Amino acid sequence: MTDATAIVTGATSGIGEAIARELAGRGFHVVVAGRDKSRGEAIVAEIRSGGGRADFVPADLAGSYAALRSFAAEATEALGGRVDVLVNNAGIYPVTGTAALPDTDLDAMLAVNVRAPHVLVGELAPAMAARGEGAIVTIGSWMASVGNAFGAMYTATKAADEQLTRSWAAEFGPRGVRVNAVAPGVTATPGNAHAREVTESMAAQTPAKVPVQPRDIAYAVAFLVSDEARMIHGTTLYVDGGITTTQIAQG
Repeated sequence: MTDATAIVTGATSGIGEAIARELAGRGFHVVVAGRDKSRGEAIVAEIRSGGGRADFVPADLAGSYAALRSFAAEATEALGGRVDVLVNNAGIYPVTGTAALPDTDLDAMLAVNVRAPHVLVGELAPAMAARGEGAIVTIGSWMASVGNAFGAMYTATKAADEQLTRSWAAEFGPRGVRVNAVAPGVTATPGNAHAREVTESMAAQTPAKVPVQPRDIAYAVAFLVSDEARMIHGTTLYVDGGITTTQIAQG
């Protein structure tokens, strides 16, 4: 994979950072995309110091359609004009009751979690299909597969991502572009560090007993974009410690 290229959105921290580092470690030239320029440039510097190839491209995925398309073009240029892998990782997750969700948060979730992946796939997948190869992975959530008494809109956006994954697999798969998703379980990230006790308590009720780590998601993404996963199309891989499929006895 020494000539392969990848864009990872939301790559300046947490799961996205882990994905970017993992792909770079496997020989990909990676665009680290995000809003935090200082953090993004620091990650790029660390990847390069380890012998990898990476560039930071700023991206505000809640911006206009024109801004999203400009980002896709800039990221493609940074990778030498060819994008082999797109990882739609960026997402926002205000989790509240339905009546308590501010309109601005609802709009932002729809923009970042659903609109941005749609626009980026529309911009980048046709070139992959024209070459006859490419891979797209969107990061979903275990919460999309169960009913919860909180976070209805967030879980709905992630369910939308799973359906987009299936539809894109049907649309682009016959032309060589494999499209899949990864659904993390309860994951320990900098974004939820303030709720670490809650995270650990929820994870303790799974077979894994501990929270998912960002690197676990990165390993799954690396597998799905590899040749070993050539027959996997339109699926969502749940890397969730078993939270969506099992119940274990407590005590």
